[in-house]
Amino acid sequence: MNKIVIDSGFSQSRVALLENGALVEHYIESKNLKRLVGNIYKGRVKNVLPGMQAAFVDIGLEKNAFLYVKDAIPQEILNNKKISSKDISIREVVKNGQEIIVQVIKEPMDSKGARVTTHLSFPGRYLVLMTNVDYVGISRRIEDEEERNRLKNMAEKIKPDGLGLIIRTEAENKEKEDFEEDLKYLLKLWQKIEKEKKLGFPPKILYRDLDLIHRTIRDLFIDDIGELVINDKENYNTIIDFLELISPELKDRVRYFDPGINIFSYFGIEKMIKDALKRKVWLKSGGYIVIDKTEALTIIDVNTGKYVGVNDLSETIIKVNKEAVKEIAKQIRLRDIGGIIIIDFIDMPSKKSEQEVLEILTEELSKDRVRTNVLGMTGLGLVEMTRKKVRNRISSILERKCPYCDGLGMVLTPEVVINNIENELKRIALHTNSEAVIIEVNDEIKNILDEKMKEYLSEIEKVLKLKIYIRANNNIHANEYEVKHKGRLDKAKEMLEEK
Repeated sequence: MNKIVIDSGFSQSRVALLENGALVEHYIESKNLKRLVGNIYKGRVKNVLPGMQAAFVDIGLEKNAFLYVKDAIPQEILNNKKISSKDISIREVVKNGQEIIVQVIKEPMDSKGARVTTHLSFPGRYLVLMTNVDYVGISRRIEDEEERNRLKNMAEKIKPDGLGLIIRTEAENKEKEDFEEDLKYLLKLWQKIEKEKKLGFPPKILYRDLDLIHRTIRDLFIDDIGELVINDKENYNTIIDFLELISPELKDRVRYFDPGINIFSYFGIEKMIKDALKRKVWLKSGGYIVIDKTEALTIIDVNTGKYVGVNDLSETIIKVNKEAVKEIAKQIRLRDIGGIIIIDFIDMPSKKSEQEVLEILTEELSKDRVRTNVLGMTGLGLVEMTRKKVRNRISSILERKCPYCDGLGMVLTPEVVINNIENELKRIALHTNSEAVIIEVNDEIKNILDEKMKEYLSEIEKVLKLKIYIRANNNIHANEYEVKHKGRLDKAKEMLEEK
């Protein structure tokens, strides 16, 4: 059974998608660092770069957003087959100082700002409303030709003039009434933005996409999900209300989980996340794959490892490669690897074997909601593929460059350490009669809690009815924390005075 598990904490929300008990997708959203993709801004063009066919746009973020010429050209020009976007200069499309409405389509990554487009779109449960086109498209995941035609005919009947619609995968087997309700909601959003964009000065946010939990309900909680489990009562109630609007039949599949237990540990997800950060991944046969990231691309190497086969070498190679293909597709999706990916399979004895492996890879990647493209096998026996890069990969969210080894290794981000402390505090509040807790942390974590997260600590104290004292101790590793006291308040104060 497929399942969604949501860990809703004070500092961050985490979502895990399990397929037959295996973790296949994992998302994190910090309360202090919201996702930007989908947000719409009123910005101002700061710098036009003809040599790069792009422009920088100030949308109020730390770094200016990046607008490519093809994302700035009006759709009616792009639809004109006599005109190529390559023949249009960015200077003909935008000017320095110009006010412009843009939507974020790619998160800021490393030293790069967010990527934006002027071609706005609004995803709903069954439809995506597009403001710069005038046609109906349909998800490639809906394969039955008769169903595709039925859905497309329904969408064309309700499509507003001058706007476009894309039919999402979840629309399969739905009726016209479902489409109409979805479209009504999306048109209200669009009309609100049309009014908002006339008011105020740039940079200004006009529309913020749903938070992680509600995006999960909209985009992931579909008919093949047998259960959704969440450990926060308030969000549980909002999910039920949200489903009442979009999919009432799914309400019975939502379950409230005991907040006193680490929900990710209970379902074995914490261990699966740790495994997803490892460079080497073992296969059941005894072979293994190695995943390495460079600035430009990701390299995946397949090895026979401990597996020696039964009959001959060629059989061993084919078996390991076929097993590796399924694991590679799973790891790409789980780690959210984007951009160029090179896979070095063990050299195969024939073209037929190579083709079989490529077919399995394509089939496994079809389960991925992010667009992928397998380009084929090079003369050196390397498989080239690409995967759309929308957000940072899981490793960059959960880890950072290690300050102890000059960036050669990785440690947990402060957000993850603070979330671990939060889970410990919940456990203490639930399972003990403690009035106060003293926790020692690395100096960096202490500074973050003192300077940026005072309200966060106050909220925890209020909810858990627990006095919390945080002390710095630079002998503690950046990944760790130590509970020095849990018990009476007067004893905690006495220990703090002694220190």
